[in-house]
Amino acid sequence: MKHQAEILREYGPFPRADAIHGVSFDGRSIWVAAGDHLLAIDPESGEAGQVLDMLADAGTAFDGRHLYQLAQSLIRKIDPADGRVVATIPAPGGERASGLAWSEGSLWVGQYDGRAIIRVDAETGEVQREIRSNRFVTGVSWVEGELWHGTWENGQSELRQIDPLSGVVLDSMEMPEGKIISGLGSDGAERFFCGGGVSGRLRVVRRPRAAR
Repeated sequence: MKHQAEILREYGPFPRADAIHGVSFDGRSIWVAAGDHLLAIDPESGEAGQVLDMLADAGTAFDGRHLYQLAQSLIRKIDPADGRVVATIPAPGGERASGLAWSEGSLWVGQYDGRAIIRVDAETGEVQREIRSNRFVTGVSWVEGELWHGTWENGQSELRQIDPLSGVVLDSMEMPEGKIISGLGSDGAERFFCGGGVSGRLRVVRRPRAAR
């Protein structure tokens, strides 16, 4: 099923955030990776809050307690209270890694031009599964047992729900022209949070199942 994405709201641009890379939600704040720092955004007011200074050039995830941040060829596990890095594992594919999500005790790592999502052990970095895609992969997110990822290719972006075993596309939403997806998070219910790349904006997109 393919249909148009419904954009509910836009936030930003934000100070010191020329581009939005990774996106994740911790239940209170939307965390965005803005190159040289992580920035917490209030989802109600859209105001920027806490800043964690560190390399943050791709995907971001949250496991209920810690943030995970892609930084070139590494994935760093971070205490969001003070920004302390408590562990580090290698990113599969090195600097090709793009999106990042956490589910079922694993990290799910998007590979942009590798056109794949890699499931890895969050403690050791051991590769557990590879899911192939026929599009470039940007942000990755799990919501209520559904695996979604963003695409960005030839100036066009989509949100895709895929089968986590086969990679078959189950649902797809096309973003309007010029509205790209560089990072992806979810509130765990009806809203996706989509990084807007070099626009510096963060967009809220309605999740289709919640609308039905």
